[in-house]
Amino acid sequence: MLNRRNFLTAAVGVAAATGLAACAKEDGSSAAAAGSGSGSKAITLGFSQVGSESGWRTANSDSVKSAAKEAGYTLKFSDAQQKQENQISAIRNYIAQKVDVIAFSPVVVTGWDAVLKEAKAAKIPVVLTDRSVETSDDSLYVTLVGSDFTDEGRRAARILEKVLEKAGHKGAVKIAQLEGTTGAAPAIERAKGFKEVMDADHADDWKVVVSQTGDFTRAGGKQVMAAFLQSNPDINVLFAHNDDMAIGAIQSIEAAGKKPGKDILIVSIDGVKDGFVAMSEGKINAIVECNPLLGPQLMEVVKKVKDGETVERWIKTKESDFMQDQAKDALPTRKY
Repeated sequence: MLNRRNFLTAAVGVAAATGLAACAKEDGSSAAAAGSGSGSKAITLGFSQVGSESGWRTANSDSVKSAAKEAGYTLKFSDAQQKQENQISAIRNYIAQKVDVIAFSPVVVTGWDAVLKEAKAAKIPVVLTDRSVETSDDSLYVTLVGSDFTDEGRRAARILEKVLEKAGHKGAVKIAQLEGTTGAAPAIERAKGFKEVMDADHADDWKVVVSQTGDFTRAGGKQVMAAFLQSNPDINVLFAHNDDMAIGAIQSIEAAGKKPGKDILIVSIDGVKDGFVAMSEGKINAIVECNPLLGPQLMEVVKKVKDGETVERWIKTKESDFMQDQAKDALPTRKY
């Protein structure tokens, strides 16, 4: 297992670099009536979340809600339950309600042009959070507040190098990859970054022998990993696009009579508490951080956008104490 100091240094660096309206869960009553001391009219923010598929997503939603309350914004919050049609419907509702700003974390990369054009025609600025989109017109959204997923994939490959060295692994590296939701930015870009390093430096000894989506969920990770082990019993490394899928996969690895973290080395991305618990138990070898605490940055951006200020096209998540706080909570006695 990696030295704790080295792990945290590598992980925290990533953070600087996640009609059908009735189907979605909406909360339209969040926030204080006053602004943040300016005496101006409170900002109304419509926010559409991907869903609640993972510990990361729950932390992200909580961060947005608490930051909106702290800023004194009226927050209209919708849970799309991982369905793009729900998210599009929610955004159209926000347009009809004439909110000041719309923010959303897109389920997938494509298919947003029509609804974004509707928001632009209504003169409502749109801010992307966590995930990117592909559009025919870049002016359809103002900015993206989120992490560099491609770099997270690269860092996962680099940290795997250290995991393999620490484990004394010799010979072929047969990798199983648990992908995130098909078509989602983190799934596409994390796989891309990992492959970049693998192709450049490990073309002869590393091979992704099987790769499939687990939809960023524990249940998906468990089910897909069970299938992986049936078709490729000689897998010796798992790269999971998030901690929840890795945790689900651990159950299938153990059910197959293998030891996660030893027989199959595991690298994942996120940094949720349960991921740390698994790492403290030696079942996950290393985690690359993706900081979910975007709320405060988002509120800063929303105010600037509402005030007509110029903002950067892409605003990377800030470094935080998230990993250290979680480590203290999950690793009270483990010595590295």
